[in-house]
Amino acid sequence: MLYQLGIESQGTTKTDLLHQLNDVFFRNFQAGRDTVIIVDEAQLIDDDAVFEELRLLLNFQTDDRFLVTLLLIGSPELAAKVRRLKHLDQRIAIRYHLNTLDDAHSAAYIAHRLQMAGQSRPIFTEAAVKLIFDFTRGTPREINNICDIALLVGYSKKATTIDERIIAEVIKDKVGAG
Repeated sequence: MLYQLGIESQGTTKTDLLHQLNDVFFRNFQAGRDTVIIVDEAQLIDDDAVFEELRLLLNFQTDDRFLVTLLLIGSPELAAKVRRLKHLDQRIAIRYHLNTLDDAHSAAYIAHRLQMAGQSRPIFTEAAVKLIFDFTRGTPREINNICDIALLVGYSKKATTIDERIIAEVIKDKVGAG
């Protein structure tokens, strides 16, 4: 974690490293910066000791404020794991479950992601977006995967738009590989 924060570790024991982390977190606090630790795919953590280490990071605080914000991101299995670990479960202030999107929100989601990537014109045809929704049932991660692969396929074919034929090809390859 120190490495990710751009800090060279000065200690050799766990206690030394925790003290160094505390110093970094406190300096960030003094400078008006928030320290946010994001663990993606947290449902893949199999060792409860790792969750306990993450929970211990939440002990870094001043009298009135936590020095660290911890975000655990994962699939629904993560919620069950956290509920089982009572000490961690009690420390979680906010929980959010991202539901699947309907067809209109799926289309808006695709358009928004393209806009954030700097694309101003629609690349996916309406028929392609409908096929993406039908296959993914509105699951954002699946939408991302299909769109990412479709953009690569479209690029390789020098396509200016992604139509339902490209999406069907991507889905066929995905189903065949799965």
